[in-house]
Amino acid sequence: MTSSTLTRGETRTSRLPAEGARPRGRRGARPRQSLVAWIFLVPTLIVVGLFTVVPGLFALAFSFTDIRLRDIRDPLQVEFIGTENFTALLANPDFLRSIGNTVLFVVIGVPLTIGIGLALAILLGSGIRRLRPVFRAAIYLPVIANIVAASVIWKYALTYEGPVNEALAAIGIAGPNWLGDPAWGVTSVILLTVWRNVGTAMVLFLAGLQAVPEEVYEAAAIDGAGPWRRIVHMTLPLLRPTTLLVTVLITVMYMNIFEEPYLLTGGGPLDSTRSISLWVYQQFGYGNIAASMAGSFVLILLVAVVSVVQFRMLRPKH
Repeated sequence: MTSSTLTRGETRTSRLPAEGARPRGRRGARPRQSLVAWIFLVPTLIVVGLFTVVPGLFALAFSFTDIRLRDIRDPLQVEFIGTENFTALLANPDFLRSIGNTVLFVVIGVPLTIGIGLALAILLGSGIRRLRPVFRAAIYLPVIANIVAASVIWKYALTYEGPVNEALAAIGIAGPNWLGDPAWGVTSVILLTVWRNVGTAMVLFLAGLQAVPEEVYEAAAIDGAGPWRRIVHMTLPLLRPTTLLVTVLITVMYMNIFEEPYLLTGGGPLDSTRSISLWVYQQFGYGNIAASMAGSFVLILLVAVVSVVQFRMLRPKH
């Protein structure tokens, strides 16, 4: 009995796979998974390559030439001029003005969008209990709304004799020339952009707040921490990764701002709202293709530099 039992035990033990060895059935699973992944990725890579990477490389190459609108039919006749387009941009007062306008949009619009989005997320996450889905949908609606239709409504509302100034006159305040004065033109574009993008910031902050355990706030409340102290010393530090994501996304949106100034003010008055993207678009329409391509790559470089700086300053500290 004993010898037979040992023989059976040895036989069973010998049949067990060695420690660290992979099961035979899954030996070919990983190559098959990789093949399936590539089958789904290849169509997207082809589309991105044909309509993004290849045109981008051609645009970069032509930014070092003197190509103009008449050269599109025969692009091989253009001449290589090196970095003259880029040096001309740095000496172009209109382009430098567009850079200043874009910086102004970023400096004012990004903190407003992030601050309002964070405040709304905190209110909808813990403060407002009734009709919470309705408020969330109402705040996020501008993100998915048609920007052309929204701009038409805003443009009508902000005319000198429009509904906004009439409402201000009803309470004894003389309304400004929203779209005709340079300072108020910038204000109008920023208000429209904040209204359009604050829903994105709110949704991302709500997702970050849902990842924070409730026990943390309960323990802080037991220790006597008030709502403001919990927000400053707990919510904001715990939302640091989300804040990094929101800051980078919103900053990129403002640096690439185009629809709002184009539809609301057309870059005016007195070029006070013409962004870099709008300047590039207008130069392409004027036939200055090389200048527009050079301007677009200057914008890409600025976005990359700002994004890297933000990642280094706001990344979570371990």
